[in-house]
Amino acid sequence: MAVKYKRAFLKLSGEALAKKDPVTGEQKEIFDTEILDRITTVIKECIDMGCGFGIMIGAGNIWRGKFGRGVNRAKADHMGMLATTINCLRFQDALQKKGVDAVVMSAVSMTDFAESFNYEKAISYIDSGRPVIFACGAGIPYISTDTAGVIRAREIEADVMLMAKNVDGVYSADPAKDPTAVRYKTITYRECIDRGIEALDPSAFAIAADSGIDIVAFALKEFDLIRAAVSGESVGTLVTSGDVACELY
Repeated sequence: MAVKYKRAFLKLSGEALAKKDPVTGEQKEIFDTEILDRITTVIKECIDMGCGFGIMIGAGNIWRGKFGRGVNRAKADHMGMLATTINCLRFQDALQKKGVDAVVMSAVSMTDFAESFNYEKAISYIDSGRPVIFACGAGIPYISTDTAGVIRAREIEADVMLMAKNVDGVYSADPAKDPTAVRYKTITYRECIDRGIEALDPSAFAIAADSGIDIVAFALKEFDLIRAAVSGESVGTLVTSGDVACELY
């Protein structure tokens, strides 16, 4: 199978890596080894097909801002950055066990654990078949990992950004709260902003629209969709800055 995109940026939610109770959906452990194995297997297959990867992981399985009630917001965000580093190191280990020489780069200096971020080195690593996992978001508080992910995707000149989350695309409203919510097959950034769609932070939408990078949003639980997406197959929702008509499923 050939790849459409030679350089992809994969944004993973931290919650998606957690082990959950199959009945209640409540988190039981920080990491689910089976999920890690399946994701890293697909990423290795994509690399072998010729697609390079930049990867950013959220911290929701360890720490979220809402856990920090009473904690200074900047301090709470710093704690979240450290939590993303734990996720990145765990993901690096899972890739290395499959023979993939992954690199962790951090926006915050911690040279005993990770290289300091440098976009030129990151591009060089990715194009040589070594995926780069970006820790600590953008390295400053008040910036979500969604927005930081779009920034990094632009810096490494990614051909596409893959958003693997807990829902299977972009909806008109939260499908867990609104039974009338509809799923989009294609939608533009401008329409997302105008319609108040909250699949990404407004700042992430704005940066992505300005950069011209397309985002493919899909459910992480369908791991093979990562491979399908880099091959150019239609999966989830395509969010684009192009002049296209909004299309529903």
